[in-house]
Amino acid sequence: MAKPIVLIAEELSPATVEALGPDFDVRTVDGTDRPALLTALADASAVLIRSATQVDAEAIAAAKNLKVIARAGVGLDNVDIKSATEAGVMVVNAPTSNIISAAELTVGHILSLARHIPAAHGALADGQWKRSKYTGVELFEKTIGIIGLGRIGALITARMQAFGTNIVAYDPYVTAARAQQLGVTLLPLDEVLAQSDFVTIHMPKTPETTGMIGDAQFALMKPTAFIVNVARGGLIDEDALYRALSAGTIAGAGLDVFVSEPPAASPLLALPNIVVTPHLGASTDEAQEKAGVSVARSVRLALGGELVPDAVNVAGGVINPTVRPGIPLMEKLGQVFAGLATGPVTSIDVEIRGEIVEFDVSVLKLAALKGIFTNVVSESVSYVNAPLLAEQRGIPVRLSTDAESDEYRNLLTIRGVLSDGTKISVSGTLTGPKQAQKIVEINGYDVEVPMAEHLIVMVYTDRPGIVGVYGREFGDAGINIAGMQISRREAGGQALSVLTVDSPVPEGLLDSVRVAIKADLLRDIDITE
Repeated sequence: MAKPIVLIAEELSPATVEALGPDFDVRTVDGTDRPALLTALADASAVLIRSATQVDAEAIAAAKNLKVIARAGVGLDNVDIKSATEAGVMVVNAPTSNIISAAELTVGHILSLARHIPAAHGALADGQWKRSKYTGVELFEKTIGIIGLGRIGALITARMQAFGTNIVAYDPYVTAARAQQLGVTLLPLDEVLAQSDFVTIHMPKTPETTGMIGDAQFALMKPTAFIVNVARGGLIDEDALYRALSAGTIAGAGLDVFVSEPPAASPLLALPNIVVTPHLGASTDEAQEKAGVSVARSVRLALGGELVPDAVNVAGGVINPTVRPGIPLMEKLGQVFAGLATGPVTSIDVEIRGEIVEFDVSVLKLAALKGIFTNVVSESVSYVNAPLLAEQRGIPVRLSTDAESDEYRNLLTIRGVLSDGTKISVSGTLTGPKQAQKIVEINGYDVEVPMAEHLIVMVYTDRPGIVGVYGREFGDAGINIAGMQISRREAGGQALSVLTVDSPVPEGLLDSVRVAIKADLLRDIDITE
């Protein structure tokens, strides 16, 4: 029998080819040569890429035998994941390949800012001996503020503690027990900014975190403080950063990532109190080799029909066809659950009821966790690392099944307890021949709402005219309400309203609606398709 064809579309390390082994017909193509790529994809079972090759809907359509797209790196901006999923093609990446490199670069930026290393080098290379101009500060006994205490944040914590620093952190999804284990003090974001001598950001880029550090946040920081971003461009408002650096609101900044890359026209580059690098977070020999070897192993697993640890769109392995439609529903329920959480989650229960439990439904627990953490952590979330993310945060996760389901053929539920004792839950089901996704319960309120990309959940005291209040607020702001359902237990008591809207709702508008209706809860939940 002919060996499956594995196409390498960009330069990868020899160790990558070695990790593939002898079981494949390994071919190469220049992924930037579009006609050549489309021709080569026609017979390929797998394609390995980095960042230059665009695997879009056209490329996927041309690859009739394709089973897996493997990106030797973290980002997946050059892969059309939706088209791949619709075609049944697995997409894998190497989410942990660069975490050590990124953590070390962060430490490098902190040291460079503390001791003016780049500027001092430039002056001396230009023949200027300016010892007094470049007097720096020690890290010993300084306070390091970490925004986002995931895997990279934990690595930075360990490395900075070796300098004798005090670590404080902001991460709404990390429990106090996990922080204590790391030797970190959890604080609100404003307090982290106010207390820290150095602040480093390690958050995912979402609508909620984009521009999370702006004028108001810089005003809270010490005038002697420095800020570092090696995570995602846009987490810091670059215009606000320019104002803060120019006015001396803060002492300096270190950036490896930018809103636009390369940042050729950015006025930040002309400032004397900033250290910049050209997105080098993953640019080490070790990270590149780890990425190649990691995805080569994933390709072997995928083509062998086994569970793939770093699959981002499908779980891989043998999954019963009856169970498979529940995977995307459970991921979206996980994202709704994360949106409902107003504080750290201390426990998670995944409940599966109905006929489906006669099959192996363990993948649905993985899908729930993947959804919960997708927009919470800075690293990529897969079906295998999602349980690890929960474990790292000290969150126990339980799966329970019951063949009895009173109202629905199958019912998928995620329940959780927050650190203040609050209980939250969301349930969903699949209905009809097209297996339409519906939300049927939120925090104990019965609803029946089609799953949508943009949801708003409100809890308020039921009274006449309340719908008109928030309907007017959204209408005046140009936000179209596509659907709405209200659930209540008794007249005049607490009511829960679920709205589906056609576009994301700005946080400022949500604040206006909160004031208008005195809501107990109002969150915009943006569910990625």
